[in-house]
Amino acid sequence: MKLVRKFFLITSLIVVLASIAGLSDLTEITNKPEIERNVFNGLPGENNQILVVKIDDTEIAHPQIGIADADIVYVEQVESGLTRLAAIFSSKLPPLIGPVRSARISDIELLAQFGRVGFAYSGAQSKLRPVLAEANLENLSAERNPPSIYGKDPNRPGPVNMILKPDLLLERANAREATVIDIPVTAPWVFGDQQESLVQASQVEIKWPNATYRLKWSVEQEKYLIYFGDSPNLDASGEHLFVDTAVIQLVSITPSIYGDKFGGVTPFSKTTGTGKAILLRDGFSHEISWERESEEDVTTWRRSDGEVANFKPGRIWVFLTDQMPKITP
Repeated sequence: MKLVRKFFLITSLIVVLASIAGLSDLTEITNKPEIERNVFNGLPGENNQILVVKIDDTEIAHPQIGIADADIVYVEQVESGLTRLAAIFSSKLPPLIGPVRSARISDIELLAQFGRVGFAYSGAQSKLRPVLAEANLENLSAERNPPSIYGKDPNRPGPVNMILKPDLLLERANAREATVIDIPVTAPWVFGDQQESLVQASQVEIKWPNATYRLKWSVEQEKYLIYFGDSPNLDASGEHLFVDTAVIQLVSITPSIYGDKFGGVTPFSKTTGTGKAILLRDGFSHEISWERESEEDVTTWRRSDGEVANFKPGRIWVFLTDQMPKITP
């Protein structure tokens, strides 16, 4: 009987100790701090104030500076069928960004979905300035900041020689009480595993009247490498730029009432309403749709079955065009 009682006592002690150890492990798991992820790129990182920089995208402007650190890059059509970038930074800031160029009317509607962003650009035509002033944008342009922040690169020709020091820009902006620049709260996409697709996309060609981008799937890097025309699209650091998720967003592009100093008509890319899109990730293409009821709403991306399309965490580029891309399996 004593042996039985002793056995039960030992067994009970083991169970109690195991329970305590289990609770300890559970407590550790429960108390483990949640990893902060950047809202825009879905990767571990901070959510700092949103800075949007307009960047020249003509051939003479390449290689561009600081693009590799952008969380999101929009490629939009400007005068003469060329393209210009709106690079969005939140998780981190590079020391320099450029070459900085002027704002366009499409930027107001496009950027409204991100809240009140800090908007960095070289300037704007006089007719557009009051419209920009009324928009929900914090004006951080070169027109309001000194050359110590918006400097000139002596090794680049004008007008593609304006280079921004973003840390000094935000420091100066935040020193003013009236400055309001949001941090990311909601992203215009959802991150998740790739949904079923039978369409391989080893190369994709995206066109505008006088500009072409190509995306080539790299099996080794498991990313789409970006080509500007036929040349590798390099950052000034020497890195071959890439995307983890690319979207060709088919939009209406129409002439606006604005123009450049050379007489070119500024096109307007409409990013509210509904339309079709091509989502590229993991070497596959997905035909999806987009919808955005008003400027304040974020864009929603849906599969053909109506479910929300999943983006891959990482760098995201959105190409705004009215031409269907050419996809090579």
